[in-house]
Amino acid sequence: MKFSSDDVLWLSVSPSLQCFDRSLLSYLNDSVPVQIWEYQQTEDEGCSLDMAVELLHDFLTMRDRPIHLIGHSTSGLVGLMYARRYPHKVSSLGLLAVGLPSAVNWQAHYYTHLAAFPWSSQQVLTQMVGDMLGCQNQSISQKFIPYFEDDLACSPCPHSLFRMNNSRDEGVEVPLLVCSSKTDFVVSPIVMRRWSKFLKKGDRFWECPDGRHFFHHFYPEQVGEEILNFWLSLHSRQPVLDLKF
Repeated sequence: MKFSSDDVLWLSVSPSLQCFDRSLLSYLNDSVPVQIWEYQQTEDEGCSLDMAVELLHDFLTMRDRPIHLIGHSTSGLVGLMYARRYPHKVSSLGLLAVGLPSAVNWQAHYYTHLAAFPWSSQQVLTQMVGDMLGCQNQSISQKFIPYFEDDLACSPCPHSLFRMNNSRDEGVEVPLLVCSSKTDFVVSPIVMRRWSKFLKKGDRFWECPDGRHFFHHFYPEQVGEEILNFWLSLHSRQPVLDLKF
């Protein structure tokens, strides 16, 4: 089986944070063509993951074969929701930093901290950005804060200061790859390992030794190898696989 130019789709519902995806996408593209599907809502729109899922379905509805979906954090959550709703359209699902409950993301921690401590939003963001990136240099953290401010305004996050969304733990029918980081405080190893009771034969769970929440940015080769090997395992019985190693 060959991977054509539209067999793999990277999901992005956080446009302002795409800079953290580029290293991994570049690595994957050396072996497999990867398309990118983007979703961005305006600040005036209500947050709706369901809308993102249905727009993704509109995009994929004319395909005559399933597709490999992959995404990080909330983008991965959209892929998870899609795979549960339309499993016949999905060849496999790759989730990076999507735990159980699957709605846990950096924004959930942000709103929890904002409600619990007498800190300004800027103070909370400064602390969180430094922790997520493992950055001790405050001037570097300040550089990235606007990216996360934009994500608060324009990504379809299920959380707000007034309502925290909780999703139930459940698996998915399609072949599944779950990747995480041992040093991610946003989606902790304990939260990630809850996937173990839902993994099917052939599914994979992998932990990056470091890299915090954006481990795929800091370790693109290691993460990329796990993804490529997972796809290879799915097609190991096929006589031809057009991957360029």
